[in-house]
Amino acid sequence: MLADSQVVRRDGKLALAGELRMADATLVWRKLRELAAGQKDRLDIDLSQVGVVDGAIMSLLVELRDDLSTRGVACELVGVPSHLEPIAHLYGAEQPPHAKPEPVREDPVSRFGRAVMQVVTTVEHVVLFFGDLAASFGRSIRVRRTANWRAIPAFAVRAGADGVPIVVLLNFLVGFVMGFQTARQLQLYGANVYVADVVGISVTRELAPLMTAIIMSGRSGAAYAAELGTMRVTEEIDALRTMGFTPGPYLIFPRVAALALVAPVLTLLADVVGTTGGVFVGQTLGVSARGYLAELQTAVFWSDIWTGLVKSFAFGIAIGLIGCQQGFVTRGAAAGVGRSTTSTVVLCLFTIVIIDTLFTVVFRTFGK
Repeated sequence: MLADSQVVRRDGKLALAGELRMADATLVWRKLRELAAGQKDRLDIDLSQVGVVDGAIMSLLVELRDDLSTRGVACELVGVPSHLEPIAHLYGAEQPPHAKPEPVREDPVSRFGRAVMQVVTTVEHVVLFFGDLAASFGRSIRVRRTANWRAIPAFAVRAGADGVPIVVLLNFLVGFVMGFQTARQLQLYGANVYVADVVGISVTRELAPLMTAIIMSGRSGAAYAAELGTMRVTEEIDALRTMGFTPGPYLIFPRVAALALVAPVLTLLADVVGTTGGVFVGQTLGVSARGYLAELQTAVFWSDIWTGLVKSFAFGIAIGLIGCQQGFVTRGAAAGVGRSTTSTVVLCLFTIVIIDTLFTVVFRTFGK
């Protein structure tokens, strides 16, 4: 047990004595802080009477010295016995206190230049990624065994079958909400049966592909970025190159192909459950299930369904490529993996909206 006489203030110094071990760390720290409170001039820490000190206590003494120095109080560890010099050297007790770095203030031009360089670096990484991917794709077409095509079913199960429950639930609720929001306006004009038109067209053309893609971005895109990012920081990808495997065909192709195949299937399932959600809204408007389905057949054409499926196919490819690309450019440790995962979700959502806009304009322009 730490005695009061082991940590005292004497002759303008904090004097320590006896054996100071980890078990006394809390008491030593509290006593030192009390004795150093309100100090404005020099206050050294005297270790001349210390017989034994372990790493925990020494680190606390160095921390107290640095803390006093940042407050403008000169402080050094003095009187270190010869038998304590090795541990004092290990913890930097004889080094001058670390000066608190002054904050660096950048002018607007420097901040703008750094932002431009970050954009240029990002574009460079993307171009290199797709260049390597295109070259790898050409080689895998000529020599099919270079690509890990056998992994596609496993990735398809993870991205597709495992995501069916959430896709079904969310798209059913989206269809229900879409019909419920338009019910009042339809009732005003006595057009209750047209709830099937509103739900059917909006779900098949836009909502089902978009909601499915958003779910895949959060599940599969983020998972790909985390998996490949972890492989990147742990140098597993470099090990694959050392063993003669090309990372593109082995890691990227099966993931992208799985999403491209699964996305239309999930979207088709979302079409069914989304339009089914409108059936329950139709019941509240006095529209029977048979009448709802009959109106749905006259309102929704195969072109509406194929429009959503084509969009979902493009969404799946984009999500897979973005997730893999962000994983391959991961730097750092766990923090880098987290940043790549976050960037993947944001980029996927942004890209999905852009692709949806382009397809909508194209279908609207050339579909007349």
